[in-house]
Amino acid sequence: MAATSGMSDSVTLVVMKKSNESGWDALQQSVLFAPLRSFIALLAGSRQEVNCPSSPDTGGASGTESGRTHFPALARLNALLDARHITVQNGCALRFVAQGVGRAAFEAQYEPRCYLTGEVQTRADNWHDLLNALIWLSYPKAKAAINARHYLSLTEEGRGAPSGRGGVRDTCTLLDESGVIVACADDELACLLKNFQWKELFWNRRARVKSNMGFYLFGHGLCEKAFHPYTGMTGQGLVLAVKSSFFTLAHDEQLAYLDGLLADYLYDPARCLSTRELSPVPLLGVPGWTAENENASYYDNTAYFRPGRRPQLSGAASRSGAL
Repeated sequence: MAATSGMSDSVTLVVMKKSNESGWDALQQSVLFAPLRSFIALLAGSRQEVNCPSSPDTGGASGTESGRTHFPALARLNALLDARHITVQNGCALRFVAQGVGRAAFEAQYEPRCYLTGEVQTRADNWHDLLNALIWLSYPKAKAAINARHYLSLTEEGRGAPSGRGGVRDTCTLLDESGVIVACADDELACLLKNFQWKELFWNRRARVKSNMGFYLFGHGLCEKAFHPYTGMTGQGLVLAVKSSFFTLAHDEQLAYLDGLLADYLYDPARCLSTRELSPVPLLGVPGWTAENENASYYDNTAYFRPGRRPQLSGAASRSGAL
């Protein structure tokens, strides 16, 4: 049976304490962080006590608001990169470096610098940036593809293309900050999700969801909110078609497969043109992600489980792979 968290081992339902809950306890125990668990475990031994951000809307603030904190050093993060031989699209080795200060030339700005040199500017003692590093470690091909699409869009603007952020950059940013990968082996379930049929999907088809769908947090901003889950917490889902055999893979094999599938989607010039390619996902509706959704009436809250904005008849957004 597929684990809707993206992992098959036992993890804690989303019932989190607030300010006194250790950040690393949350990372190691919450079902929402299950896809990142391998790298969380590797980093956990290289830090001291770290507190959660103090609220769901931290805006990237460091954990120092909740007390004395200690984050993994950049050298430790880079050692994990070295072990995985992670690169950006042009082949440069990825490195986490200190945040720059002051006004920067184009080549030194965040996305161009990452694309041209492999350097990802990373703020010290900052949950938002640490979670970004964890996503890079877990989905290196997809993150490199997002960076490449950003860089290409920026350079096209520099050559006289229409100015403004544009659909490509808006979509990439939304996925990068708030994205959820939805692996789906059932086209009917994919259509229910895209058409906002939440109770039909998560309650009436609950067993099929557990067997044929997997939800994987991808956006690092969304991961930061997951320290303190709340009713209303919503991700931007990209549905990717997989075969049912995908859910028999080991956790690391699932992540590697999704990483490649998402990267292929992102590199396709016909994709990632509009934020409407993404579908809102009320995360606490996913079976097993909060004890409250074990009751059918939970899905009657239309302020959270909102009706759809438009009908969609197609299934998953990407062709199935060989699995």
